Formats: sequence, structure tokens, C-alpha cells
Amino acid sequence: MTMPTVALLQTLPQAADYTRILPEIVLSLFGLAVMLLEPLLDEENNQKVLGLLALVGTLFALAATWCMAQSPGLAFWSMVQVDGFSVFFHVLIIVIAAVVILSSYEYMAVQRIRAGEYYALILFGTVGMTLMSSAVELVLIFIALEISSISSYILAGFRRNSAASTESSLKYFLLGSFATAFFLYGVALMFGATGATNIGQISHILQAGPIPLLAYVAVAFMFVGLGFKVAAAPFHIWTPDVYEGAPAPIVGLMSTAPKAAAFAVLLRIVFVIDVHALFWIIWISAALSMTLGNISALVQSNVKRLLAYSSIAHAGYILVAFAADPALGTSAVMFYAASYAAMNLGAFAVVSHFANVGERYVSLEDYQGLGRSSPLLAATLTIFLLSLIGIPMTGGFFAKFYVFSAAIKSNLIWLTIIGVLNSGIGAYYYLRIIVMMYMREAHKRVPTTPPPFALRLALAACMAATLYLGLSPNRILQYSQNSAQELVRKTPPEAPASTVSLR
Repeated sequence: MTMPTVALLQTLPQAADYTRILPEIVLSLFGLAVMLLEPLLDEENNQKVLGLLALVGTLFALAATWCMAQSPGLAFWSMVQVDGFSVFFHVLIIVIAAVVILSSYEYMAVQRIRAGEYYALILFGTVGMTLMSSAVELVLIFIALEISSISSYILAGFRRNSAASTESSLKYFLLGSFATAFFLYGVALMFGATGATNIGQISHILQAGPIPLLAYVAVAFMFVGLGFKVAAAPFHIWTPDVYEGAPAPIVGLMSTAPKAAAFAVLLRIVFVIDVHALFWIIWISAALSMTLGNISALVQSNVKRLLAYSSIAHAGYILVAFAADPALGTSAVMFYAASYAAMNLGAFAVVSHFANVGERYVSLEDYQGLGRSSPLLAATLTIFLLSLIGIPMTGGFFAKFYVFSAAIKSNLIWLTIIGVLNSGIGAYYYLRIIVMMYMREAHKRVPTTPPPFALRLALAACMAATLYLGLSPNRILQYSQNSAQELVRKTPPEAPASTVSLR
């Protein structure tokens, strides 16, 4: 074998490299299978078969994540890194996708929407989100972000007969493209400042000498792009309109999985690259997000818009942890992301079932008397709302507790005070929904039917996770703490010699 051939074989990806992106491969194959099978099925079988296939795809992806976790390390020329941190977000995002698929079964049938591309887009979007959590190369992060975003833009407008849904998709696309341009420009500026796009290599370069001004500008630009994805103020203006018009199960997906992926990227950028000047940007954004989100939610009469402003406020609570000590803040962000996913997915699953055809019943008045007409559904929603408030024995309580604890230990007293005051404000509009359900007489008859099996399974999963994280959080917290230590304290890996560098 000639020397050039040997050199070429040595540069090719190894089997372990493919193991480290196995969940993405599995999700992509099942997404393609859904697309190819869809034209072969009649309309009656379309929904059940394709939904089941997509659900099986997420279960196989979880098994692939377990296989991936057995092979930690770098892959594809240091572009992908498998560690406890990336495994955590893989599991979280894939489970979110599975719950959304379960809660979509009934919704798609009631709204009379064909299912083929719907389930495929969920799987393809999940590919982008999981890849974001393990990518350590800024260009790859951008590609993964675009894969996730394009799927979300289309899914937001899936209620084709609704003008509000079309408007939400267009608004999300236009503003999302603008925000993505900020992130890409930040990547270009970082390359100009350091001569590298690998996060580990950038960290080494910035730690080796004085940080150039261009690097600060680059990180600020990337924060703008990611701030849009997590709906943090002042980049939040798209959220209420998009959440109101998009299909309710997709709003549950958009408010949890893309946020988790974006926060994973932000953790790597903020705590691994460690550009200190970003502290005040994060501080101000956290305070604005909590305050504007909670105050705006007080005056909403549409449940989806109310939960949209709630989502902005919760993004602010998570950003509090970004201003804290890296080890404490990282574990708090991971735990909060898991808790918020469980309670918010559950809340939107209830909203999607109650909304009925055309999502006609989404105002607060429609929920009057729900405690009498459908006691089990009202009780389920109540538990999720209490968790969003942060009542003890729910995941939301410990999520806020760990975030504010990390802030206090990092001497962020004023930011903690703002957060606690905003939690009190937030309790009002969550309790307002509960009051409507149990203490108001219904002024009009809203048809309520028992949730079908798939939706009951989704609600049970969200309920179990919410209560588990509230009653026995130690195991998840310990895992997140270990992953945080691994992320922020180890020396970031150098990019190999084959990686482009100007330094």
C-alpha cells in the first residue's frame, strides 16, 4: 500500500466517529422513512402508521444515545465531542420529541392535517438540536442551528387554513433569519480575532494572551443570535405571535427543545471560551427577560400568549445561572432545562387537547368551570402550573432553588432579588388560570372529551418527570454537577493539525 493511500486512510473517520453521532444517524433514517412511506398510505392510515414510526425512531435514538455514551471523546476532526454534558442534552431533546409526537396524534386527527412531513420535520429538527449540544466547532453549530430552525419555521405554519399560523411562520422565519445572521457574523469575527473556529482551540488562544476587542464583539454577536432562539429579552418580540399562531404541540416543542439546544451551545461559549465582558450583557438580559415576561403575562387573556410570556420569563431565570460561577451555573441550567421541559410540555399538551377544532378554545374564559366538567384534566394542568410557579414538591421548585442558590453563592444578590420578586409576580397569572378552572362558573359550553391513550401517555410522562424532579432530584442533580465539572474544569482539547488555523 502506497504512502499517500495510508495517509488518506488515516484521515478518514473511524468507526468510533460514527458511534458518536449515532443518534443523529438514526433520527435521519427514520425521518427519511416517514417521508418515503407517506405517499404509499391512504389518508385513514397515514396518521397512525407514520406517527408510530416516528415514535419508534425516537426510542431507537435513545438506545443509540446509550451506545454513544459508551464511547466518549472527540469525533470528525474535533468537531463533535461526546461527554456527560452532550449525552444529557441528547436524552432531554429526544424525550421531548417523543412526548410531542405522542401529544400530536389526537391533534393532527382533530385539525385534519396530513401527517407525513409533520413527523419527519420533528425528527429532522431533533437531529439539528442534538447535534448542537455535542458540536464544538462553530461552523458545525451554525449548520445544526439551521437544520433545527428550518424545521421549526415550517412546523410553525402547519395549520395552513389559519391566517394566524401563516403569519407566525413568516414572522418566525424573517426574524429568525436575521438573528441567525448575527450568529454567523459572530463566528466570522471570532475567526478573524483568533484564526480558529474550534471552541477548544479558541479557548486556548484567548487564555494565552490579552483578549482582542474583536473577540468580545464576536461573542456578543453570537449571544444575540442565541438569545433569539431562547426568547430572551430584548430579542423576544417574536414569541407571543408565533406561539399564538403555531400548532399547540409544536409550541410545546419550540418552547423546550430548541431552547435546551441553544442553552447547551451558550454554555460552551460562555463558560468554555470564558469572555468575562459578557457578564453584564447576560445580567441585563436576565433581568429584562424576567421582568418584561412576567409583567406582560399579567394582562394576557389568551392562554398560549400567556404561556409565551411565561417562556420569556423562564429564559430569564435560566440566564441568571449564566451570570453565576461556571460550575454552579452549568449544573443549574441543566437541571432547570429538564424541569421546564417536563412542566411546559405537559401544559401545552393539555392546551392542545382542550383547544378543539381550529384551536377555538384558548382564552382564559374558556377554562372557566373546567374543574367540574373535566376534573382529571384540570388537576393535571394545575400540577404543571404549580410547578411553573415553583411550589415545593415539584420540579419547578428545585429548578428555581438551584438557580437562585448558584446566584447567591456567586454574590449576585441584586439579580437574585429581581428573580425572587418576579417569581411572586408570576404566581399571580398562573393562579389566575387555576381560579378560572375551580372558582368560576362556565358562561359557555366548551366540549371536553377524555384524552386518548397517546395523550394520556404523554401527560403521564410529563407528570412523572415533574414530580420525580420535585421529590427526588438528587440523581439528576448529581449527574448535572458531574457533567458541569467535566465541561468547565478540564483543559479544552486542541484541534488537530489538519484543522485550519492562522495562528
